[in-house]
Amino acid sequence: MIKIKKFFVGILGVIFVVSAAYSDSLFFEDEPIQGGINVVEMSRGFADIYEKLDGVSWGGKNINIAIESLENLNQNAHIAATDERVVLVWGDSIIANYPRPAARDWNAFGEITTALVLKLREHDQNLAMADEGEIYRAVVDGLMRGIDESGRYIYSQDAEITNDGKILTSVGIEGARDERGNFRVLGVYKGSPADNAGVAAGDLIGEINGTLVSDMSDAALGTMMSGFNSGTLKMTLLTPSGTRRIVVRRATIVIADADVVFMDDDNGGILEIIVNRISNNATSIVTEALAKHKDLSGVILDLRSADGNDERAAAKLAGLFIGAHPIMRVVETARDEVEVVPAGDAVTNAPVVVVVSNMTRGTAEAIASAFYENGRGVLIGTPTAGVARIASHLQLNDGGILEIMNKAVKTGTGNVIDRRGVFPLVCLSNIRTTSQQSAFFLNVINNDFRAHDYNRDKGVDPESVRRGCPTITSGEDEDLVALSVAVKILTDAKVYSRLLNFE
Repeated sequence: MIKIKKFFVGILGVIFVVSAAYSDSLFFEDEPIQGGINVVEMSRGFADIYEKLDGVSWGGKNINIAIESLENLNQNAHIAATDERVVLVWGDSIIANYPRPAARDWNAFGEITTALVLKLREHDQNLAMADEGEIYRAVVDGLMRGIDESGRYIYSQDAEITNDGKILTSVGIEGARDERGNFRVLGVYKGSPADNAGVAAGDLIGEINGTLVSDMSDAALGTMMSGFNSGTLKMTLLTPSGTRRIVVRRATIVIADADVVFMDDDNGGILEIIVNRISNNATSIVTEALAKHKDLSGVILDLRSADGNDERAAAKLAGLFIGAHPIMRVVETARDEVEVVPAGDAVTNAPVVVVVSNMTRGTAEAIASAFYENGRGVLIGTPTAGVARIASHLQLNDGGILEIMNKAVKTGTGNVIDRRGVFPLVCLSNIRTTSQQSAFFLNVINNDFRAHDYNRDKGVDPESVRRGCPTITSGEDEDLVALSVAVKILTDAKVYSRLLNFE
């Protein structure tokens, strides 16, 4: 790619200009339809995107990078955007060459993007067959991948919710089987667990909880996708960019940011708090539950599927347990670190077990680390995602949203989480059978923990820890083990103390 772009720069002065330089516009209002698409409206959409992107910092990249990322649409396409021109090469042939617009001339940049798309459609059969909406989403997805590997374009599509008087729970996916028996995603409920996990229309679900979807009956598949009980699902997705493995929990479709379950016992009871999204709403739900149950023997804070972008909401939620201690530090490109500290005191001193997994992301990772660094809770589960970033959300005129993960999150003491993760002290994937569970409990009681605190080992390879503590294939298996281990730790003061002060 470097050689190609050097080649572009070297020949720009002598190549034949395929498209004539424009004075005011490449397209005209009275001829809006070209190649079967409304080029005027599409250009306005791209112009809006570029203008909104100009208002945030995205890793030192510039609009040239965004335009060049259109290469993602086809491996035969190569684009060079310089300070002078924008050139599109297909294979070894130059098929488009435009003068670069003036700085911040977003309308002109939008038109050039549309013009490049028209040229690509002439050579790409899939693009040629796609409708206008599909083209627009594909282009924006390509732009986002060039700008931020974790960024995404969230298409605005309201899902209809059937209210039959019952509490409907779902992972938030609509779809149908294909000819091979896999489940093709046709739509995703905005804000649902599937949406938060990055599931998109067109993805294929090949496996759920270790079972091939093609081997499931329609009834079994329907029960997995929706029902009247929450539960964890491990899914294997086949996407245009490759195979992905995700974890989602069924939740109320008008999704609650947190669900609370109270388990009564002789010592005040255990409160299980399942957090789906770190938000002010989740904090309100947890605050109400803690006010209702004041004399708890313990709290299980389940962050296995939790995500969050709001550092202030994260501080409020963690502050309920930790008080006015640093929760995280937020680092935005070219800016100083901002320490995030809750404003008030803790409202409970009950023992806490925090459950994490590879789907614990964003500010949820910082919260887990805050419990660890402040000696306020025992971490169990599997290593977190290591995607400790906060997104900027840019509202577009078409109702969609650009999500750019442009702010890094560190722990309250300044340790890096992004691309590393937070590691549990008790690895649940190493406690899979009844005999293993018994051995674990026996080892704990005998002070033989057989554990290592990898959070203190700054030189450890994070991937080696993940290989040693892999994700659990079955969500049902993980639910059972997580609950049993958490309850055991909380109901045995010696075990809790030993784990909390583990060295």
